[in-house]
Amino acid sequence: MIWWEWFRHSLGKRWFLWTLFVVNLLGTIYGFIWYGNQLAETPAYLTPFVPDSPTGSGLFTLVLLTYLLGRHIPVLEALAGITNFKYGVWAVCVILAGWMMGNEVRGTDVMLIISHSGMAVESVLYARFYKLGLLPVGIAALWTLNNDFLDYVMNIHPWLPSVLDPYEGIVGLFTVLLSLVSISVIWFANSKYTTYKV
Repeated sequence: MIWWEWFRHSLGKRWFLWTLFVVNLLGTIYGFIWYGNQLAETPAYLTPFVPDSPTGSGLFTLVLLTYLLGRHIPVLEALAGITNFKYGVWAVCVILAGWMMGNEVRGTDVMLIISHSGMAVESVLYARFYKLGLLPVGIAALWTLNNDFLDYVMNIHPWLPSVLDPYEGIVGLFTVLLSLVSISVIWFANSKYTTYKV
């Protein structure tokens, strides 16, 4: 369709990159503020592993900046693509699960679903621009799976809706499986549709 072709063509345009850069930067700042209380209660040496979603969106913001500067950093693209997709999907699933378990539907939850869905979608849309290989994806996979280990063994995972607390183990298993899915999705989307033109 004409509008879809126009949209795909716009992904590499500077005005579009700048727009996404600003949106992601503001969302990342909001995300780190959101994690403020949990960060304050976490030992300093573990704090880099706590703010999952803003870290993913922050990495993707840096990818957009490199594109605006006319550069590619494969490890950054792999980390950003995988984590931004993963935590976008994870947050949406956790919020929806909370609703299904009886949580009240709040306006902030709706906003978070929209913003985190955007994180996942943009990661896939830009996958055709990533310059990935086995080494960058391997490094990103190790980081992502190590983060899961720390989240659910050291108990520094994002705070869950209280109705999901009894199911922490299931959420942990889901998170690891989602990491594997995210790695596969970004790898497949990149290898199938790579253009490298941005």
